[in-house]
Amino acid sequence: MYMVIRKYTKVRSVADVARRAKSGVGEILRQSQGFRSYHVLDAGDGVGIAVMIFDDRESANAANAKILAFVQASLHDLDLGVPEITSGEVLVDIEPDGSSGIK
Repeated sequence: MYMVIRKYTKVRSVADVARRAKSGVGEILRQSQGFRSYHVLDAGDGVGIAVMIFDDRESANAANAKILAFVQASLHDLDLGVPEITSGEVLVDIEPDGSSGIK
């Protein structure tokens, strides 16, 4: 699995951004090969974090390009700035049913 974390630090309303992005980003992700999950976190003080999980790096990169284009075209008025992006292979995955994976 491959995880991408985007951290935005100048968000006026993380809830508003999440609401507006939900349909657009959600649709892109649902149509993306290798997509597993998407989560948005309001970290307070104008910090918003989006976490995406994919089967592999190639799937993540393809979806990220589409998401970036959507954000620039549809959320430009929110002036989110450039996110800090962290990504990499998931080394430990623990599921609620007790199963886990370790690389």
